[in-house]
Amino acid sequence: MEENKKLEERLKDKARLVLRVNYFTSAFSLIFACICLFLLDITEIVPYVFLGFGILNLINTVLYYYHKNLTITYNIVSVMTLAGASVITLFSGGINSPFIFVLAIIVIAGYVTTKSYGSLYLNLCLLIIVLIYSQSIADFSFATNVIPEKSKNIFALLSVLFSIYLLGGVFGKNLLSAHHNLYKTKDELERKINEKETLLKEVHHRVKNNLQTVSSLLSLQSRNVSDKDTKSLLKSSQNRVISMAMVHEMLYMREDISKIGYKSYVQELAEYLVRSIKGTSSNITLDIDIPDVKLNIDTAIPLGLLINEAVTNALKYGIVDDSQGHIFIKLRKGDYDEYLLNIGDTGVGYSETINHKTTQSLGLKLIHNLARQLRGSIVRDITRKGTHYIVKFKEIKQSIPPAIQPA
Repeated sequence: MEENKKLEERLKDKARLVLRVNYFTSAFSLIFACICLFLLDITEIVPYVFLGFGILNLINTVLYYYHKNLTITYNIVSVMTLAGASVITLFSGGINSPFIFVLAIIVIAGYVTTKSYGSLYLNLCLLIIVLIYSQSIADFSFATNVIPEKSKNIFALLSVLFSIYLLGGVFGKNLLSAHHNLYKTKDELERKINEKETLLKEVHHRVKNNLQTVSSLLSLQSRNVSDKDTKSLLKSSQNRVISMAMVHEMLYMREDISKIGYKSYVQELAEYLVRSIKGTSSNITLDIDIPDVKLNIDTAIPLGLLINEAVTNALKYGIVDDSQGHIFIKLRKGDYDEYLLNIGDTGVGYSETINHKTTQSLGLKLIHNLARQLRGSIVRDITRKGTHYIVKFKEIKQSIPPAIQPA
């Protein structure tokens, strides 16, 4: 609705400018016709062109109020002005006629309307000027200067005054007003954008704080649980919450709140998981190979959860106890806006007969569900030692559904 209102306002501005120019040029033409006939003693062609243009342009302007088609009105007056100015220029001195500058006004009027009209009338005017110049060659000349010698200076003065006033008093004034309105609108848009960015950053900040509160509650709950399996489940849930909180933290701390640099996010997430599960002094080596890729929040969160599950499984079940191990995370952008994620470890792996449909492991089910949520595919590379996944996906362009979906 707001966009339609802006379009209507721009159309009204254009219509106002075209109609104002039409009224002015029509009145000027009729006055000029009278001056030529009764004061300057110009009795051939020129005054009748002014008279005809003035009457026809008034009719053209009045008709606009009936058909309301600005394009028709503008093109009719442009063609009439082009034809009339060319004829008057030819019969008032040719290439030396002061009225030739009216052709430049037609070009300016074209660009005020649209770029395509401006280009069209620019090329037409250049062609007409060349043709007018050809009339200065005696062998090709068919037009004669009908302005009496005693009236040439007055005619030149009136032609120049008309051109200057039309450029400055009509086009210049309206263009300046449009320029001012444009900058005013731009300032208002920038202010609104800054307000929305500040609000979004505050939202991300509060979401991060809320997620950290949930994480703290899970941590407190785990301290009161003696059962090892339950404690492990609470810790896994806490890590999932923290992986989401990290995304919101990065979004509100950066200038670009629409996307996050994914390399730094994965680095922080993987290092946190290693410290959380294996402790501060471990034999785990992280090999993270991610270029300068930025992903939006709808892609970053499910992909972060997938990486969280894969790394957590590697640390808990793949690389057992205090043994040495490597965790590999590699992300590349392929063809057709597709991303390729390779993630794996050098742990003990698990049987080829186990999959997300047969296992009771929530982590393995989540990995496959999150890959599906990313509208991608996931396969396990059984040719390498440990557990390795190859995930293909595309960046999600809309809001994501809940992270945990039924298998």
